[in-house]
Amino acid sequence: MHQFSYLKAKSLADAAALAKANPEAKLMSGGMTLLPTLKQGLAQPSHLIDIGGLKELSGIEVKGDVLSIGAVTRHYDVASSAAVAKAIPALSYLANQIGDPQVRNRGTIGGSVANNDPAADYPSAVLALNATIVTDRREIAADDFFQGMFATALEEGEIVVRIVFPLPKRAAYEKFPHPASGYAMAGVFIAETAAGVRVAVTGAGPGVFRWSDAEKALAGGLKAGALDALTVDATDLNEDFHATREYRANLVQVMGKRALQKLLA
Repeated sequence: MHQFSYLKAKSLADAAALAKANPEAKLMSGGMTLLPTLKQGLAQPSHLIDIGGLKELSGIEVKGDVLSIGAVTRHYDVASSAAVAKAIPALSYLANQIGDPQVRNRGTIGGSVANNDPAADYPSAVLALNATIVTDRREIAADDFFQGMFATALEEGEIVVRIVFPLPKRAAYEKFPHPASGYAMAGVFIAETAAGVRVAVTGAGPGVFRWSDAEKALAGGLKAGALDALTVDATDLNEDFHATREYRANLVQVMGKRALQKLLA
């Protein structure tokens, strides 16, 4: 593995200062996405700035009609939170499906969103629920945040502080997990929000994306069989030794139908 220096931030302000002083550094909370990229040589930072222990970036709070989750909150904490389970049950379910117990006890929601791994679960919830990513500099709408494989709107040294989810009327998530890693080969999150139905797909393409055809099909009402006639264009989907583009397109259809069935139930 590439050599680097390890720095442990004492506060959010300290983390920002360390990132500014070391332009080639990478921020780390749980490291569940970053560490594999280091091992594969896909990232070669000069420093790792550990922000995982910062209390000001942790915590779960429901206030009014929004759910706020601190960036370094572990997947396990989201999955086991009574507040999350009451406010957005689908998000609680999603968090409990991530990876395995080891990953859920180390990985964080902020790290997952900031890295935008194309097979990560959280980006589908963030996009479908029309969440806001709050950083140490600004607020970014979900539709503007995700910009392709491992790419986001974050600027150099910008730190995700928390994710703010508007509470939906109802929502559901279903995925087909890779049998070894638990990553989504295709996952579909359907949310009935105050602004209408939003449907997000993860795992199937180079990055999370909204399934516009499904949104149009559900705009007239959430009804059983509303997605049955849809097909998914496989042209721009991922293809590897795990699955062809056509197979992933089929998975999107199946997971979408299952998510709708769960939502209606």
